[in-house]
Amino acid sequence: MVKHQPLQVYERQLCLSCITGIYGCRWKRYQRSHDDTTKWELLWSLILLFTFSLLLVWFYFWWEAHNDYNEFNWFLYNRSGEWSDGTVPILATTAAGFTYIAFLMVLALCHIALGQQLNLHWLHKIGVATALLTTIIGVISVNQTWGQEWDVIPISLQATGPFLHIGALAAVTALSWIVAGQVARSEKTMFQVVVMLLYLTVLLGLYVVPLYITSPCIMDRNSLKQRPNVIGHQGAPMLAPENTLWSFQRALQMNVTGFEADVTISEDGVPFLMHDHTLQRTTDVQKVFPDRVTIDASYFNWTDLQHLNAGQWFLKGDPFWTVHMLSPHEKDLITNQSVCSLEQLLKLASYHNTTVVFRLRRPPPEHPCHYSWINDTLQAVQQSGIPQSLVMWTPNEGRAMVKQLAPGLIQTSLEKLSPKSLDQSGISRLLLRYNQASTQEIRDFSQSNVSLTLYTVNEPWLYSVLWCSGVSAVSSEAPQILNKVPYPVWLMRPDEYCLMWVSADLISFAVVVGIFIFQNYHMIRYRMSGMRSYNPEQIMLSAAVRRSSRDLNVMKEKLIFSEVGNGVGSAEELYADNGYDYYTNQGINQ
Repeated sequence: MVKHQPLQVYERQLCLSCITGIYGCRWKRYQRSHDDTTKWELLWSLILLFTFSLLLVWFYFWWEAHNDYNEFNWFLYNRSGEWSDGTVPILATTAAGFTYIAFLMVLALCHIALGQQLNLHWLHKIGVATALLTTIIGVISVNQTWGQEWDVIPISLQATGPFLHIGALAAVTALSWIVAGQVARSEKTMFQVVVMLLYLTVLLGLYVVPLYITSPCIMDRNSLKQRPNVIGHQGAPMLAPENTLWSFQRALQMNVTGFEADVTISEDGVPFLMHDHTLQRTTDVQKVFPDRVTIDASYFNWTDLQHLNAGQWFLKGDPFWTVHMLSPHEKDLITNQSVCSLEQLLKLASYHNTTVVFRLRRPPPEHPCHYSWINDTLQAVQQSGIPQSLVMWTPNEGRAMVKQLAPGLIQTSLEKLSPKSLDQSGISRLLLRYNQASTQEIRDFSQSNVSLTLYTVNEPWLYSVLWCSGVSAVSSEAPQILNKVPYPVWLMRPDEYCLMWVSADLISFAVVVGIFIFQNYHMIRYRMSGMRSYNPEQIMLSAAVRRSSRDLNVMKEKLIFSEVGNGVGSAEELYADNGYDYYTNQGINQ
């Protein structure tokens, strides 16, 4: 009987074991392989890469769509009838999915860098497929219900593009270490050529991308126009219940120059402020009038409306997660808020010399004021005593009559037309969603007699981009945030930006060249030193896919003692790792 003296030297490769174990559940040495990745696993690697790219765009979309979260929640409310913050589960699942897929991508790159065969575990394959299908379903759903929001991506790139370019350039430059290693180790010329062409195409593309990046914030500082006016959309709805007097008073504290409200006509002809078609979300109508919860708000008379509380829902629902920041006094004021009439709002605006723009909703055909809605609204304007020059009139219906009865009103359009057409129609203001006007169109309006106002602008980056574009005013649900933006988030002269991206390209090019030279020099020295050893048993073991289990175990035993002979580990430990009892030379029953 031959006795083998075990060597008590065992170099543990914990890092490599963790990488291959987590990625493909290959924790043992004999499970790992330096063979070429199979076509099936290459396909899964491409699926993983595509899923990562799609999730990256999806994550970026929801990150930048923060400006319009309230709009998204309102869309959900119209469909479900219940108000909830639908962005929370979307953000949570997106962040979790992106983190998971990004982690798998890092592990895959580590496999490539270490020359290990890619073999994604079947549980991870299920996870990748789930993340891909979920993201695709999400993209389709957003495209069908909120398609206009995709415009936030190109608009946001005007603010983030120059910095995303630097980040992408740094990432691709870092990948050169892996690419150079693969090219240096490979003995296949075609593989080397394909990899080099793909990498250089991506790299050169990033080098010239700044030629196509446009941002209004890349401009001479002397060309920057004055700070756009901020109009409080529904007052300050993040700090107080929307469309209430306290909400507009809070907006005044944030230095707004105007108010924007939604107006509905009551059954007895009193214009009042209400955004929704029903009173269910923003009042306690379910408690006061339980049998009229789903009735159109315009079918309530003003006396009934005055019995409703319009503030308690805000404290209970906390729609913007801001209630914890309110003082006890502010909470008491909110608790006592009631439905606000248009006349009350106009009197407040008149006292503070503040402009008012309101969207007037025509009552249903069966409504008593269906035909008198224009006159009822004009009467409320006249009774408030507000100067007509402070009121922006938006309805297109009966505009000619309004011009005759109240010639001092600021005629405002909600329909996008050219500055020339609006001017010829006697319209001096245009109110549009921020994605409906390009940078060039904004500049055209700034040079015309028509003043442009864009809504809804809540984020500093969007406010900065529109400021640099030359917009005259914005409507915001977050005046308390924009009040803290006295200057664009960033502003850069064209020569400064040119210097920045040229320097980044040169540094990247020097680093890439240095890495390729180092990798090739290192590989040449390694091959010439004769240190590379070939293990026949290891080669046979990798190829023995269809051998019998007995032959396979024999080759594993040869491989174990070959590794012991090379000082890799002790025979006892290697036997145990491969399912053998060292002292009996018998297989261990699993």
